[in-house]
Amino acid sequence: MAKQPEEWHYLNPEFDNTPLEEEEEEEEEEIIWVSKSEIKRDAEALKKLGTELVELSAQELERVPLDEKLLASIKLAQKVQREARRRQIQYIGKLLRNVDEEPIRQALDKLKNRHNQQILVLHKLEDLRTRLIDGGNEVIEEVVALYPMADRQQLRTLIRNAKKEKEANKPPKSFRLLFQYLKDLSESA
Repeated sequence: MAKQPEEWHYLNPEFDNTPLEEEEEEEEEEIIWVSKSEIKRDAEALKKLGTELVELSAQELERVPLDEKLLASIKLAQKVQREARRRQIQYIGKLLRNVDEEPIRQALDKLKNRHNQQILVLHKLEDLRTRLIDGGNEVIEEVVALYPMADRQQLRTLIRNAKKEKEANKPPKSFRLLFQYLKDLSESA
């Protein structure tokens, strides 16, 4: 008897044990191969997200949607240092694999934007302070119109002292006090 070739059962459908319907289903299912490098990149991205979460303050963490286990791990990572912190951040990255990270990223973006807005306000206050020192009564009137609670006398005193310090090359104490006064006015408004 001649030995049949191994492909013979594929050519003859009678001897094929699998029904045709199952073969079609197997062909329709796509197998998505993920490379090791892609898995590592995803893990690094999650660790980076974990690092950003660890660097947040307690008040900022309250605004981020986190489950209890993840929040406890982040608080622990904030307490430890060096190698223990690195390991804890890796653990946080591992926990983030099982969580939908999109709401967390959106909350972080909101916090960052708020931070950028605060920096912009501070820059505007610095410009206003410089204009107050360089300018005259028009700028003081502008500040009073902008912040009705402003005290003209205190503003004039701080401006005069800041000019004297600048001319005498002294430490800028009144310069800083003027900025603090403007910052307090903007926060109360």
